Amino acid sequence: MARAPASLTPELTSPIAVGFSPDVERKVKMSGLVAALSYALDITEGQPAGHAARTCLIGMRLAELLGLPVADRSDLFYALLLKDLGCSSNASKMCYLFGADDRTVKRDLKSVDWPKMSESFKFLTKQVSPEGSPVQRALKIAAMLLKGPKGAQQLVETRCERGAEIARGMGFSDGVALAITHLDEHWDGQGHPEGRQGLEISPLARIAGLAQTFEVFHAQLGRDAALAMAATRSGGWFEPALVELLAALPADDRLWADLRSGEPDQLVTQYEPDDRVMMIDELGVDRVAEGFAQVVDAKSPWTFRHSDEVARIAVGMGERLGFTPAEQRAIRRMALLHDLGKLGVSNAVLDKPGRPTDDEFAQLKRHPRYTHDILVRAGCFQDLADVAAAHHEKLDGRGYHRGIPAAELPIGARLLCVADMYEAMTASRPYREGMPQEKVLGILDSEAGTQICPESVASLKLWLSHAEFESRVNDQMQALDRLMDELT
Repeated sequence: MARAPASLTPELTSPIAVGFSPDVERKVKMSGLVAALSYALDITEGQPAGHAARTCLIGMRLAELLGLPVADRSDLFYALLLKDLGCSSNASKMCYLFGADDRTVKRDLKSVDWPKMSESFKFLTKQVSPEGSPVQRALKIAAMLLKGPKGAQQLVETRCERGAEIARGMGFSDGVALAITHLDEHWDGQGHPEGRQGLEISPLARIAGLAQTFEVFHAQLGRDAALAMAATRSGGWFEPALVELLAALPADDRLWADLRSGEPDQLVTQYEPDDRVMMIDELGVDRVAEGFAQVVDAKSPWTFRHSDEVARIAVGMGERLGFTPAEQRAIRRMALLHDLGKLGVSNAVLDKPGRPTDDEFAQLKRHPRYTHDILVRAGCFQDLADVAAAHHEKLDGRGYHRGIPAAELPIGARLLCVADMYEAMTASRPYREGMPQEKVLGILDSEAGTQICPESVASLKLWLSHAEFESRVNDQMQALDRLMDELT
């Protein structure tokens, strides 16, 4: 099969320009990869960049002080970095219930002592429908109060169970998964999702629970305020012995300097136990990409399986263009991770039942930049960052986020743009039904040569003529039905 259509210049079809890795099997250090990708989880939670990495610094320092066995320290290390793997799974539900930006709600909730009724009520009055009328706000608050603790328990259960499931799929141990499951349990039994108490809680989760809340207060208010919070919640949220360890650290302990680091994702890899360093092969890297694609697609029921389907389409197109197996693997990874930046977009925009306003569209247009900024941190994905983030660029230079002209758009970016457009248009969105294949292909034909790559459109048609392509509309409707059942 030909390497690529002759109308594409040699520069655009070379592996380097495309951003593909060479046909070489390699081993990758898992710690660096997930530390970099944890920034995607930070923006989903509305936290400052590096939140998970700094949480890991705190938790691993506690592990040293406790003298945890090496195997437990290894599990704790990854549980701390990946504690928020399930964070996107309740984003749509939280946005609906609060009538507010899910990222803001999630961010502010982390600093609230929510088991206290007075604190919870104060939080609701501040967060619910901030732009709604007094009547709308009162009705929403009343509805949430009627759900009581069970409503909060369901939100946490969804998050924790989904996070544990994704962690297992990425190849992590049951110890890591259990720590993620128990992350929001409290020492006094007032946490979620199961109301476990004291020693019933995974010891790794006890450390992680303290570390993540301490980091939030430390980042916002400083060390003294964080220590005061921990002391106040000792015996309630947190195991008293762990709080005592943190409180006993002198002011010149290296932890405090580490927390001020501007690159915590690079610093944190030093805390992985030397004799338990996890090295993964290409299949392992694929599993990480697949796991984070699940995080992305869980953000909204309207994008259910979007990344996975774009990857399937893009690989099929790459086959028709003569890509090597290594190049097909690279284009699949780019497709799986192309929308990573959407984790930083509010569900109030993603799930809006109408076309976005100019301001909302401006928010949407930022997501490719977020994708780039996250992937460029990850060593084995650095070469893919530019191409993955170029999936909304157009030949006429009027795409986003960089406005790259045709002469600078490699075939990988051109192909990914067409695959993304096709999948998105054939699926339903809040403001329209999914379009039939014939209509979508007609739209792509009308833009071929001026906005999108004609060779990529041709490869899509060729692949479709031999592939069994199933619409995701039924899957989307089932996901929406499940969400509505949970809400009612």
